[in-house]
Amino acid sequence: MHILYEDNHILVVLKPRGVLSQADGSEKEDMLTLLKEYVKEKYHKPGNVYLGLVHRLDRNTSGVMVFAKTSKAAARLSKQIQEHTFKKYYKAIVEGYIEGEKRLEGYFLKNEREKKSHPSPKGQYASLYYEAIGHKTIQNQMVTLVQIELETGRFHQIRVQFSSIGHPLYGDMKYGSKHKIDPLEFPLEAYKVEFFHPITNEKLQFEYNTLHL
Repeated sequence: MHILYEDNHILVVLKPRGVLSQADGSEKEDMLTLLKEYVKEKYHKPGNVYLGLVHRLDRNTSGVMVFAKTSKAAARLSKQIQEHTFKKYYKAIVEGYIEGEKRLEGYFLKNEREKKSHPSPKGQYASLYYEAIGHKTIQNQMVTLVQIELETGRFHQIRVQFSSIGHPLYGDMKYGSKHKIDPLEFPLEAYKVEFFHPITNEKLQFEYNTLHL
């Protein structure tokens, strides 16, 4: 377990690819269960351990996650997410050549049966801001490394928004890529978060960057 920060109120950790954020009824590993066990063992806590899931990452997305160790901290962090003062930054490798910076906006509807989002006027509003920061050719495919500030948190938002402009994530066959890759090499990383400590109100920033070209 890679712990980036811990105090009496919050726990900031690095989630690896291939691990769920929380249990989904399968027997796959999930961060919430693993971290409850970590807290239980570290502090010799009897019975159930409280740990609040503040936000989620997809199973094959790696990156920084914040958990709340008290219900008060969970409520205050959740409010920051609702008010967009909890900032989430990602890096992704997308197919094709993109340059400059731009805001992507649209409406997307989640299809529960397919576990996929589609552009739809009946869907939820989604926006993100991106900047292209590098280019490379991988197996005859030009790709672009983009840095993203996620302004809303919709289902598969980054994946579907880049796919909708003709630049799916490299290897994301669910959203239009023709390149098959190992899911544990999926090129999407939540590399940075910024928020205010739920008790002290101190502005905090945590960054862990492993996605490069």
